Amino acid sequence: MTANYYGFAAAVFMGFFSIVNPIANVPVFLDLTGYMTPAQRKKIAFKSVVVAFIIITIFCVAGTAIFRVLNISLPALRITGGALLFVIGYRMILENKVEPEKRIDTTGADPGISVAVTPLAMPLMAGPGTITTAMNYTASSDPVHTFIVIGIYGLLCYIAYILFISGGQIVRWVGNNTMIVITKMMGLILAVLGVQMLLEGINGGIKLTA
Repeated sequence: MTANYYGFAAAVFMGFFSIVNPIANVPVFLDLTGYMTPAQRKKIAFKSVVVAFIIITIFCVAGTAIFRVLNISLPALRITGGALLFVIGYRMILENKVEPEKRIDTTGADPGISVAVTPLAMPLMAGPGTITTAMNYTASSDPVHTFIVIGIYGLLCYIAYILFISGGQIVRWVGNNTMIVITKMMGLILAVLGVQMLLEGINGGIKLTA
């Protein structure tokens, strides 16, 4: 890849990593799967990242088509996405702790599906902010960008999988206070990325109407 592609890949990784924040999601995963065996937790971790990867891949590939059908301009998406990312990052900075999702009642259902899909895959791994980010990064006509985004998100899913199955050791090693600091740092990065995307959208909108 050229230097521009390397820079793009780095920006995509930081954007995805900040909004998905797999480190901060470890306590949520442990809470939802605390009553399960290690083998069951491993299966759920795998299913959750696979479902999330499929969701983001679909939006990456079909993003341009969605733009055409809904008549959405790239500046409009960047403005909306930038505002959304800023709000999410701002909330991450203000929060004093990561609030775990309420435990899901899986009585009579396959916990590997119910818990893995909601809330682990969606909205934690592939929520509105992640989808918006993926669509924004793949909105250009360069197919290499699409492959980079899908590949980077696949890498992030693998990292999340490793963190999930190693969650117990990570929490004991890092500690809750350190995880709060990490979450706030990711929130700051996410807010900055949101502002940058917002400025690019406003600049693009001005050029379209000029």
